[in-house]
Amino acid sequence: MKIYINSIQFNKSLVDGPGVRTLVFFQGCDIHCPGCQNPSSWDITKGTEYSVKNLAKIIKDGTFNGKITLTGGEPLMQKEALVELLKELKGLDVIVYTGHQKEDVPNEVWKLTSYVKCGPFIERLKTTIKPYVGSSNQELIKSEGK
Repeated sequence: MKIYINSIQFNKSLVDGPGVRTLVFFQGCDIHCPGCQNPSSWDITKGTEYSVKNLAKIIKDGTFNGKITLTGGEPLMQKEALVELLKELKGLDVIVYTGHQKEDVPNEVWKLTSYVKCGPFIERLKTTIKPYVGSSNQELIKSEGK
């Protein structure tokens, strides 16, 4: 199965979940939040195509501590590929960031992750106080997977 990725940042983030995390930016977004930090990820046709298995190998080989945040763009825009990738990354500490509401997150994603960050970015609610989110309406919710 194919998956479209904007970029990968290995072992660089301290703000996208607990610990030093590798960030995988999915390509394609169906939300387009005003004030988005990554509008270059909106158009899915501008992403780099990977096979899910190859992407999982790249992530595993490049991540020193097994802490990964899948963000965007919008990972749920590629739901089937996301679930397949989560299965390939099983056993690692994976967070999915989505701009959708928690009710929109498939059960399988909840079962295969450590946390899911839910809710759209709302510029007027921007926060630097609440950890791991961009705006105060967003929630980082512990998942069933860990």
